[in-house]
Amino acid sequence: MKRIPSLFLLCLFMVQLVPAQTLSEGEIRAAAHSVYPSGLTELMEFMKIPNLGSDSIMVAQNLKWCEETFTSLGFRTTVLPTSMAPLLFAEKKVSPRKKTILFYLQIDGQPVDVAEWDQEDPFNPVIKRKEEDGTWSPVSWDGKSLPDPDWRVFGRSASDSKGPALAFISALEYLKEHGIKPEFNIKVVMDFQEELGSPSLPVAVSENRDLFGADMVLIMDGTRHISNWPTLCFGARGIATAKIRVFGPYAPLHSGQYGNYAPNPVFEAGRLISSFKDERGRVLVKGFYDGVTLTDEEKKALGSLPENEDSLRHRLGIHQRDAVGENYQESLQYPSLNIRGLQSGWVGKEVRTLIPDIVDIELDMRLVPETPGERLVGLLEEHMKTQGFHLVDTLPTPEERAKYPKLASLEYRLGSLPFRTDIHSATGRYLNRALSRVFGDKVVKMRTTGGSQPIAPFIRTLNVPAVSVRIPNPDNNIHAPNENLRLGNFLEGIESCLAILNEPLK
Repeated sequence: MKRIPSLFLLCLFMVQLVPAQTLSEGEIRAAAHSVYPSGLTELMEFMKIPNLGSDSIMVAQNLKWCEETFTSLGFRTTVLPTSMAPLLFAEKKVSPRKKTILFYLQIDGQPVDVAEWDQEDPFNPVIKRKEEDGTWSPVSWDGKSLPDPDWRVFGRSASDSKGPALAFISALEYLKEHGIKPEFNIKVVMDFQEELGSPSLPVAVSENRDLFGADMVLIMDGTRHISNWPTLCFGARGIATAKIRVFGPYAPLHSGQYGNYAPNPVFEAGRLISSFKDERGRVLVKGFYDGVTLTDEEKKALGSLPENEDSLRHRLGIHQRDAVGENYQESLQYPSLNIRGLQSGWVGKEVRTLIPDIVDIELDMRLVPETPGERLVGLLEEHMKTQGFHLVDTLPTPEERAKYPKLASLEYRLGSLPFRTDIHSATGRYLNRALSRVFGDKVVKMRTTGGSQPIAPFIRTLNVPAVSVRIPNPDNNIHAPNENLRLGNFLEGIESCLAILNEPLK
C-alpha cells in the first residue's frame, strides 16, 4: 500500500512533462471548419456595432463587447484609460516558464458614406455572391452549414479589421472548448482609434512597459498579398499628412469681370503639384529618396514573390506603373508622395463662373525607416520655397499680398512610424514554421506593406520584433464603400491562428 502514493506521484510528474497537444494539419483544418459557422455568425453580430473611433459612445460599445468576449475566454482584462479613447488589455498566462506573444487587434473602422454603399446600412453586414455579370447579390444562409468560400460578407470593418479579430477569437474559442492550452502566454491589446492614427498609443505603451512586455508582437491587421496566399508581412510604411493652401484674391471674383486680370490660384497650384513628380512618377523633391538602398539579394527576394505585372496592371486599370522600383514589391520599399484630395470653387450643380480665392491640396507621404516624417516634411517645405512660394501660418496680410506673387500655407501631421523586422529572424522562422504546417509552401513573406500600422511604439519601447499576419482578400475595398471579406479567407484566417497558437515557441 505504501507504493501507491509514490506511483501516483511518478505518474503525476510524467503527466506534467507531457507537452501540450500539437494538432496535425488535418486536425487544424477540421477544428477551423467546426468553428467556422459560429465564428461567422459572431463576426456579423460584432459588425453591427458601429465603430468610429471619434465617437465615444461607439468606442464604449465596442470595448464592452471585447471585454465580455475575452473574459468569457478566461482572460484577465484591464481597461487602460488614455488622454483619448481607452485601450483594452487582456492576458492569459499558461506558464511562467513559457514565452509570451502580444497580439494587436484593431477594432475601429473608417467613416461611411451610406449613399455610396450597395446596401441599406454598412453596419448591417450582408453575405453576397458574385453573379456572372460581375454584380454581387445577397444570399440567405442558415447560420449552421458551411457557406461557399467565394461568398463575401459586406460591411464596414469586415476586413479592416473585425474579420481578422474574429478569426483569432474563433481559434481561441476552439482551444478553450477542447481544453487545449496554447503553447505560450498570450497578451492582447485592442486599439479603438487606429484609423485616427492611434494618438494615445505611444504614451500608453511607455507607461505600461511591463504590462505589454512580450517576446514578439503579432498584428492581426492588413490585407494579403495580391496572390491571396496566406501572408506574413515584416514591416509597414509610416505616414505623414499635409495640407497646402494656395492663396488667390481676397474673395472669389466674377470670371467675366476679372478674367485675364486676376490670376487664378488653381493654375499656380497645378504648377506646384506638377513640380512634385516627373512624368514617370518619381518624386522630384530634392533628397526625398536619400538613404534608401536595396542589395542584389534583397531585390532578388522581392522579385521572387508570386506576382504578375501584366495582370496587376490589368486589375488596377492602369497602362503603366510608376518607375519607382523595378516591380510592385520594390516600389513599397521607398517613401511615396500622394495627392489625396483637391478642393477649389464649386463643381456639378453648384458650379459658378468665378475665379476661386483658395486652393486646398491634401497629401500624404508614406514613410520607410530610412526616411523619417520630420525630414520629408522639411524637404517638402524647402521645395515649395524653391518654387517661389512665401509660406504663411495664417491668412496672408495685405502687406504680404502686395509683396509676394505666390502665397501658401503648409500644415502637417506625423502619424504612424515605419518599422521593419528581419524576415530571417527567429520570429520569422517561427511564423513560417507554423503556417507552413498547414499551407505548405504557399506562404508569402513580404518585406513591408504599403499601408501604415501603429506598431513602432511597441518595437521602440519594448525592443521586440513585430510581424503582421494577413487574412483578408486583396480586393476587399477597405476604407471604401462596399468593404468586404471573402469567407474562404476568414476560414483560412482561423486555420492560421490555430496553427500559430498551437506552434511551440522555444
